[in-house]
Amino acid sequence: MSDIWPTELRVSRDRRTLDVTFTDGKAFSLPAEIMRVLSPSAEVQGHGPGQKVTVAGKRNVGIRAITPTGNYAVRIAFDDGHDSGIFTWSYLRELGERGGELLADYERELREKGLSRDPPQRAR
Repeated sequence: MSDIWPTELRVSRDRRTLDVTFTDGKAFSLPAEIMRVLSPSAEVQGHGPGQKVTVAGKRNVGIRAITPTGNYAVRIAFDDGHDSGIFTWSYLRELGERGGELLADYERELREKGLSRDPPQRAR
């Protein structure tokens, strides 16, 4: 996988999707929500086995900024304040290739925990 690099990273106009094209011609539209809830950060993944956090209520999260990290990754800052995830090229590729499966797993995990993709309703 180390010989496959992104040739283009483009944030959509509405800030909800990252379009990634790789040197082999494969292209993916990665929803901000899935990148946020599956962020490779310790805040989401934990510091060891069994510590992964289920992040709910991020259906409408957007991408605030993308910052290159060396020549192997980007740090993605989201508009909910989360900005500690460093997304390697191989992880972006995995999210693209397995996105549907990962989203289904995430939705199942939310259901099992009584959580939702939607943000909590605010009292009026």
